[in-house]
Amino acid sequence: MKVLIVGGGGREHAIAWKVAKSPKVEKLYCAPGNAGIAEVAECVNIGVMEFDKLTAFARENQIDLTIIGPDDPLAAGAVDAFEAAGLRVFGPRKNAAILEASKAFSKDLMKKYGIPTAAYETFTSPEAALAYLETAKMPIVLKADGLALGKGVLICKDLEEAKEGVKTLMLDKQFGSAGDEIVIEEFMTGREVSVLSFVDGKTIKIMTSAQDHKRAKDGDQGLNTGGMGTFSPSPFYTADVDAFCKEHIYQKTVDAMRAEGREFKGIIFFGLMLTADGPKVLEYNARFGDPETQVVLPRMKNDIVDLFEACIDGTLDQVNLQFEDNAAVCVVLASDGYPEHYEKGFPIHGLEHFKDADGYYVFHAGSKFDADGQIVTNGGRVLGVTATGKTLKEARTNAYKATEFITFDNKYMRHDIGKAIDEA
Repeated sequence: MKVLIVGGGGREHAIAWKVAKSPKVEKLYCAPGNAGIAEVAECVNIGVMEFDKLTAFARENQIDLTIIGPDDPLAAGAVDAFEAAGLRVFGPRKNAAILEASKAFSKDLMKKYGIPTAAYETFTSPEAALAYLETAKMPIVLKADGLALGKGVLICKDLEEAKEGVKTLMLDKQFGSAGDEIVIEEFMTGREVSVLSFVDGKTIKIMTSAQDHKRAKDGDQGLNTGGMGTFSPSPFYTADVDAFCKEHIYQKTVDAMRAEGREFKGIIFFGLMLTADGPKVLEYNARFGDPETQVVLPRMKNDIVDLFEACIDGTLDQVNLQFEDNAAVCVVLASDGYPEHYEKGFPIHGLEHFKDADGYYVFHAGSKFDADGQIVTNGGRVLGVTATGKTLKEARTNAYKATEFITFDNKYMRHDIGKAIDEA
């Protein structure tokens, strides 16, 4: 079969790498892709939001399955556009992708259906938000309602910071229209865990757990980013936590979406906080998380194409989803200055070390070919260096060893990815 992947980041590289392993796939395309994805797929210069061009390409090239990677095209109705063109596509329709596209929607859904989450209020008026903050307990969390590249969440330690946060989101429009409405919610404490799942509208199959590191600097300091590294599985995601979430969160979310007339087919990412009062939902994403995908997919035993097709066809209950009894750690190599100001265009050296290295992977997030065919940096997050091991500690050692294989000017990384493992 012929497969098209839409996207061009580390998540899509990990998906492309996994799809390319399927014996069912004879030809793989990616739009727009990147220099790493080009090793396993033919890259096509079409943007993720160019639905007319994407569907035309899929028709002309007789694509059997399209996989939509990023959040923006899902929220804008990419799946609807492909379906309208009579094309087979994996991902939630626009009316289901709202689970991620609107934090106000998802919070209201959780409240309505009794899914555990932080107490919250929503605001469309900055004046009303500021008045509410005067009586709110600190610290507090402000969230832009819409999509903001994983960065529209502000944790404010006092009233002054919170007021400044309202200004940033609603008045200065740092994240554009995503801040037209904001959610103000209680600050929860505990361990964060990420859990990805496949959903076919009624059945949900849970993948192995992971934990992301969002802050730019060691010790969880600095600005929020799209993710500086991750590990899988989380030692804090115990059998008891799993049982609680299966009863009170996972299936209830799928059933709630169906009850609302928003049948969800695709990936639901559950961002969980393991609080003293039990697990609660921090956020939903309507697609694979990045960089979580880069540690979860290398551990998956199944042919991923079988999972995609089962979700589309509503036959997920017939699939036995399995993962290796091992661990994986991903360390993101970024451009110094990310997520604010950074330079691009530096040659990347050492990628050849990963060519046939068993248990070592390098997933490209921000790379491209320059005029001379050299792979150069082309983003804030450049590469995700992933390694597996029998244990999390072994995987962490291997991952950091592998980061030494790669050099480029302005290379920056955190040195404490997975450090929580030592405390487990």
